[in-house]
Amino acid sequence: MPCNTRLKPRQTLDQRAVEVRAAAQRIDKLLAARQVTVKVGAQGAVTFIGISDSDRDGLTDACIYRRIMASGSAAARQAITRAEQMAGRGVDRAVVARGVHSHDGGTTWHGRG
Repeated sequence: MPCNTRLKPRQTLDQRAVEVRAAAQRIDKLLAARQVTVKVGAQGAVTFIGISDSDRDGLTDACIYRRIMASGSAAARQAITRAEQMAGRGVDRAVVARGVHSHDGGTTWHGRG
């Protein structure tokens, strides 16, 4: 998975894979507890608001979305569904794959989209 390729110095792919799984589990729990919010942009991109840098551990919003949708809890997936309903549009996986993202909680969006 692309999340695993953002290695830290002298880190193996296996070590990064363990870190990615742990970070995704932490974020899943934060979503389920409603301590993190989700926002869907006008173009269908997604951003997660309220994740500390240590909890994020280098994961992009796109990576978080893919991990949650692939193996996240029902409560975390429900948080994404609520955000889609609030935005009146679904997350567009093609837009996520192109790398459209936000650095300011969804106020502005960057990337090709």
